[in-house]
Amino acid sequence: MKLENPPTLASELTSLPGTSWRRFARDLHDGRIEQICILSDVERMKCEAEELKQLVAEGVDALSAKSKKERFDEQSWDSLKSSPFYEVLREYRDVLPDDIPAELPQDKGVQHEIDLVPGTKYCVTRQWPLPREQVKAIDDFFESRRKAGQVRESKSPHSAPTFCVKKAQGGWRIVHAYNKLNDATVPAQTPIPRKDVIIDSMALSTIFSALDLRDGFYQILMRESDIPLTAVSTPSGMLWEWLVMPQGLKNAPATFN
Repeated sequence: MKLENPPTLASELTSLPGTSWRRFARDLHDGRIEQICILSDVERMKCEAEELKQLVAEGVDALSAKSKKERFDEQSWDSLKSSPFYEVLREYRDVLPDDIPAELPQDKGVQHEIDLVPGTKYCVTRQWPLPREQVKAIDDFFESRRKAGQVRESKSPHSAPTFCVKKAQGGWRIVHAYNKLNDATVPAQTPIPRKDVIIDSMALSTIFSALDLRDGFYQILMRESDIPLTAVSTPSGMLWEWLVMPQGLKNAPATFN
C-alpha cells in the first residue's frame, strides 16, 4: 500500500482500508506481523521529548491539584447536560452519593477469608519511624476510617507496619506492609479474568460503560475470625484492625473479583 501522506498516529494507521484494529490485533497475535514501524514527525517528537525532560527537571507534577480539579469538573452535572443519558442519571442520582455512609457495609454473602499455612504462629513486623507529615496523614486516615466504622483498636498478637507513598496527583497513599502475613497465607486459586479475554468479549458491541467503585475493597466485610490477622501499627503507637477488607492482602483481588 503506497500513500502520499503516511499516517503518523496509531489511530490513523488502523483506520486505513484493510487495516482495522481487529484485523491488526488478530494478525499480531497469530504472528503474521513480524515488524511494526510507526512513521512520525521527528522534529515534533524532539520538541515533546524536550518538554517532558524540562517537566521532570523542574519537578512539575503533571497531575497537579489543579488538573485533578479540572478532571472532576468535567464529570459534574453541568458537563453531562449534553449527554443523552443526562435525564436518566439525574433521576437516579441518589444511587451514587457524594459521601460514603459512615457505617459498615451490608453482608452480601461474600467475606474475605485468610487461610494460613499450617503451623503459622504470629505475623509481626515492627513499625519504623516516619516523617511528621506522613505520621499525621496516617493518623488522619485511621481517624476517618474509625468514624466510618471500618477499623477498631486492636489487641491482636499480629502486627504489620504502615507507611506512605506519594500520589502522583498529590497527597499520600496509605500502605500496609503485610509481607509476613501474605507469605503465610494459602494462595487462592480463583481465576482472575484476563484483560485480552475481556476485550475479546466486547467485540461487535456498540455501547460501552464503566463504573469506578469508590473504596471497593472497603465494601467487603472481613470474616470475623480473621479480623485480628489484619492488625496494623502506626508510627504514633496505635494498633488498628480492619473490619472490612484492607488493601495489600494476598488474596484480596480474588475476593474482589
